Amino acid sequence: MALSAVLVLGGCGGSPRGSDYPSLPPVGASPAPVENGPAENGPSQPVTYLPAPYISRTVWVETTVGPSLQVYPTDAGRRVTAPDAQAKAWQEVVAMTSRHGRYGATSPGMRAQFDCHWNWARAVQPDKPSWNLEPGRPVVTEDQMVAARCNPGAAEE
Repeated sequence: MALSAVLVLGGCGGSPRGSDYPSLPPVGASPAPVENGPAENGPSQPVTYLPAPYISRTVWVETTVGPSLQVYPTDAGRRVTAPDAQAKAWQEVVAMTSRHGRYGATSPGMRAQFDCHWNWARAVQPDKPSWNLEPGRPVVTEDQMVAARCNPGAAEE
C-alpha cells in the first residue's frame, strides 16, 4: 500500500508548465468571442456597452389612432448595442409607465413595436425624439412589423 502511494505521488512533483495544459487559457483571460452566424454574413460590428438608463421617460398622449405611449430614449439608449440592453430598456419602459385607461406598456403588440423601434428606428432615424407605441395597432408578425416601419395598421403618428 505504501509503495502505491509513493508511485502515485511521484507523478505530482514539479510545477506545471503552460505547454502541459495547452487547452487552458491564461488566468484572467477574457472568454473567446462567440460567432453569431456564418462568415458570409460579413464582419461583425463592435459591441457598445453603455450604462443604463436607456429610457429617460414615457408619456401617454391621445392621437388620431388612439392612445400612444411616447418612449424617449437616452443618448445611451440610442447608441448601446450590448446584447442585454434591449431587454433592460424594455424593463425600464414597463417600470416607469402607468396605465392609461385599459392600456399599459404590456398591452398586446407594445413589446413588438418597441423591439422594432429598438432594432430599426435607431438605425434609420437615430435622432427621432420619441418612439411611439400604440396599443390599438394590430398584433402582426415581425416581418409585417418591419414592412410597416414599426407602425402596423395605420400611418405613424
